[in-house]
Amino acid sequence: MHVLRSWAVIVLALLAGGCGYNGIQTRDEAVKAAWAEVIAQYQRRADLIPNIVNSVKGETNFEQETLTRVIEARAKATSIQVTPELANDPAALQKFQQAQGALSSALSRLLVVSENYPNLKANQAFQDLRTELEGTENRINIARDRYIKAVQDYNVFVRQMPQNFTAMAMGYKEKPQFTVENEKAVEQSPVVDFGAPKK
Repeated sequence: MHVLRSWAVIVLALLAGGCGYNGIQTRDEAVKAAWAEVIAQYQRRADLIPNIVNSVKGETNFEQETLTRVIEARAKATSIQVTPELANDPAALQKFQQAQGALSSALSRLLVVSENYPNLKANQAFQDLRTELEGTENRINIARDRYIKAVQDYNVFVRQMPQNFTAMAMGYKEKPQFTVENEKAVEQSPVVDFGAPKK
């Protein structure tokens, strides 16, 4: 009897004018679009890395360990199959975030180490790639912020009445949020020194 009453409430909520179904659809699509933008920006960064690595390889005695870490981190980050479903799986999303974080860390180290090589600092192609990488990192931060806001909007909406009944009846659940282990570091734009003399 209790189950029958619960389903009656759900059906009434669905039939009511303010059941929230269209609102759920709108917010779900906004989350998907924001996720697609996050992935596009991460892919843009991954596509830049081979050119950066090739520029650095030309530098004699460049730290091989640093270069190897970037190559390995990129391989790990791009080996994760990115699907729309990945964003709905908390464990898969965390694994994806960790791989992207490791790649960010390896790239930061490479850029810091490259400051010790005057030929790289004088290489215009390398400097152009650094500028493009910095712009891409900024785009990643913006896309990630939009995604976080879209998920927050969706999650709040599906938990409110009466659309929570609609969400439950239609199988819409809260989405896992994109988080970063070191949010303070991520909020800051990468610092790129374009040849300022070291003291």
